[in-house]
Amino acid sequence: MGSCKEEEEKQSRCVCVHGPIIVGAGPSGLAASACLSEHGVPSLILERSDCIASLWQQRTYDRLKLHLPKQFCELPLYRFPEDFPKYPTKQQFISYMESYASHFSIHPRFKQQVQRAYFDPSCKLWKVQTQDFEYISRWLIVATGENAEPLIPEILGLERFRGRVVHTSVYKSGSDFRNQRVLVVGCGNSGMEVSLDLCRYNASPHIVVRNTVHVLPREMFGLSTFGVAMALLKWLPLRLVDKFLLLVANFTLGNTDHLGLRRPKTGPIELKNATGKTPVLDVGALSQIKSGKIKVMEGVREITRNGAKFLDGQEKEFHSIILATGYKSNVPSWLKSGDFFTQDGGMPKTPFPNGWKGGDGLYTVGFTRRGLLGTASDAVNIARDIAEQWRTFNATNNICNTHVILRRKP
Repeated sequence: MGSCKEEEEKQSRCVCVHGPIIVGAGPSGLAASACLSEHGVPSLILERSDCIASLWQQRTYDRLKLHLPKQFCELPLYRFPEDFPKYPTKQQFISYMESYASHFSIHPRFKQQVQRAYFDPSCKLWKVQTQDFEYISRWLIVATGENAEPLIPEILGLERFRGRVVHTSVYKSGSDFRNQRVLVVGCGNSGMEVSLDLCRYNASPHIVVRNTVHVLPREMFGLSTFGVAMALLKWLPLRLVDKFLLLVANFTLGNTDHLGLRRPKTGPIELKNATGKTPVLDVGALSQIKSGKIKVMEGVREITRNGAKFLDGQEKEFHSIILATGYKSNVPSWLKSGDFFTQDGGMPKTPFPNGWKGGDGLYTVGFTRRGLLGTASDAVNIARDIAEQWRTFNATNNICNTHVILRRKP
């Protein structure tokens, strides 16, 4: 009797999905679902949080705007409103994604944390386990992206610092650090913008620049630097475009080496394509560095109780430390089948533009290191590929001969 009851309870938690399972309700998951629906293919999105685009809604600072013009950040099949500015704000981008979900009737199943997903070769199906159900489908689309979890580096002595330590994922405004001496660890776009934001509240930011970094103007000749680069790449070799960008950057921003911002030997576009390291698009931080309001520091040797010791021998006291150290993929923690993703970084082993498809019905969207343009490309390819299979394969009859019926865990 006990074994029969256990089997019954197990079956009550089993959900057969008519179409692909998509893990993640960020821009990547929404784009994949929308493109599938255009081909008449249903899908089910599983999202661990209680909203779409949780990274944007819950883990971004207030003054954030898109770094690229809106035409380079559109999701497939749906334009930004014409009255949106060239660089939409955080709230405008969130409203765009909410409109996108509404337009395509996308209804993710929220608060479903994927704990384990694996391919069962005995039935040739994907089984995706959350705290409530086991979802089953022929296809699995990984859409959790490159920025699923905050990346917290190991810094000697960080645990003994007596002040406040926060990651940019919980930073909202410089008003929380008014009049403070703040150490900002990380000199990417987030680190630069957080430092600029701190200046507006009379804080004294010290930004750690451990490695080389490309700083480019956000616009050149009144046009988006990224847009100019994309246009030139249609006609010129990548390295020649990089040389042009650096020539204009040196002319408009000056030589940044003497500011402590040494440029890599590899050009900005070539470097991003190879490593995913995005150049900093300056929105005002550089002028604050030149004026001395933002101080550039070399790498940290160790954190002390009251501040930090640096590689150049300096030691300074700080009230707070902000870790602008980026994010990482979390795929290896829950995807337990195949070797399509690297175990250390959680990224597809196959580089763009062919990293969107694995084996056994596994797909990935949003892991291109090319932002929302890469996401759109992935989503279109995935939908087209699955739609071809869908036309010759009746998912309902071949999986479990039922529609999706959800019953809560007893």
